[in-house]
Amino acid sequence: MASLAVLLKNRGHKITGSDENIYPPMSDFLIENQIEVAQGYQPEHLQPHPDYVVLGNALSRGNAEVEYALEAHLHYLSMAELLKNEFIRGNRSVVVSGTHGKTGTSSLAAHVLHACGEDTGFMIGGIPENFGTSSLDVKKGGYFVVEGDEYDTSLFDKRSKFFHYLPDLLIINNIEFDHADIFNNLEEIKKSFSLMLRQIPRNGLILVNGDDEHALEVAKTGFTPYVTFGMGEHCEALISQCAPLTGELGMKFELSFQGKNYSLKIPLLGEFNVRNATAVILLALHEGIAIEKIQAALNSFKNVRRRLQRVNQSGKIKVFDDFAHHPTAIAETIKAVRLAWPAAKIHAVYEARSNTSVRKFHQERMATAFADADSVCFYKLHRGDSIALDDRLDLSKIVDQLRAANKTADCIDNLDQIADYAVALAEPGDIILVMSQGSFGGVQHKIATKIDALS
Repeated sequence: MASLAVLLKNRGHKITGSDENIYPPMSDFLIENQIEVAQGYQPEHLQPHPDYVVLGNALSRGNAEVEYALEAHLHYLSMAELLKNEFIRGNRSVVVSGTHGKTGTSSLAAHVLHACGEDTGFMIGGIPENFGTSSLDVKKGGYFVVEGDEYDTSLFDKRSKFFHYLPDLLIINNIEFDHADIFNNLEEIKKSFSLMLRQIPRNGLILVNGDDEHALEVAKTGFTPYVTFGMGEHCEALISQCAPLTGELGMKFELSFQGKNYSLKIPLLGEFNVRNATAVILLALHEGIAIEKIQAALNSFKNVRRRLQRVNQSGKIKVFDDFAHHPTAIAETIKAVRLAWPAAKIHAVYEARSNTSVRKFHQERMATAFADADSVCFYKLHRGDSIALDDRLDLSKIVDQLRAANKTADCIDNLDQIADYAVALAEPGDIILVMSQGSFGGVQHKIATKIDALS
């Protein structure tokens, strides 16, 4: 919603909004762009009547502004619908989908296309450091890159948002069960993906993670050519010799595709980022961009805020902030840090915040997700008291499982105590990795400040 607000403001529209509990980086982004945000929801925020009211999918019936918009017959619509009609239609739409990696991959795709001289706009659920903005307009006929979120569109449109994005080029990174408040099971998610594929023209392209059986199954249901990428021998674009770079942060790997072999590197950590980058490389090759230009663009990528972002200055103990919340993302993030610093102890600090992560759907996977960490500290569940006890993620059980595996593990309900706990555990050479889908009360910055004060 913040990204769309800035896109519209930059076209000369007057934009206001209402929200609760907004936090960086998007709260800072709105302030930088001088967009007024009213705290809470009140009918008077819609007076005088605006020309359009964009209802975000976090809103539901009973919300004061939703009810007023309906009763006053205001012209309301969804974010995805407005984005389609005003910014995507008439451009070459690049949609990045999947349970994990959408923000990083779409940011990388936008950067590579732009750096290689292509007219490129985008709207992304994070802030790519290369652009300093989460959205950018483009003149008609260019590329428009967007995250293809499978979450529902709005209170009046329960289809996945990606149904509105008119994909010409689609990336499917992976498909796992998520969004338990929207989908009952994995099959429902796969069905939504399959229906979306019906919109892709026959002269389009699907790039799919061939190592993900669910993503591959979905790709086969479309009417558009698809290319598989991955580390399995069956993949058409085969990744091999994947390893951390020596002397600098990043990864190196080999890519074999259509009879050609490429030696490549990226300034990002982890095998999951190698997969994300491979999808973008294949997309750029398909669009006729030379591999030398692609590699040069990859070299200059600066990542996205809150994706393994270093938040302190001390060289003795590193503090990272990350958005991971699903067990797969947690495991891959910790694995990436472990590959880069194999001798370091990793102290993970985690908040379960999303509608799925606070419930027991992934109960049996959570302890395993933290297997590569040396210690784990959990914060209380976000709005945990509103969840029935039988449906709630049992943090104490995960702590017991981790302790049984000889790891230091605790659950602490106070943010200041969490910061003190993490700082007390860390020694020179260690890494503190803070993971949350929300602001986490700024605990990552509290830890960073304390660590730097010790240096």
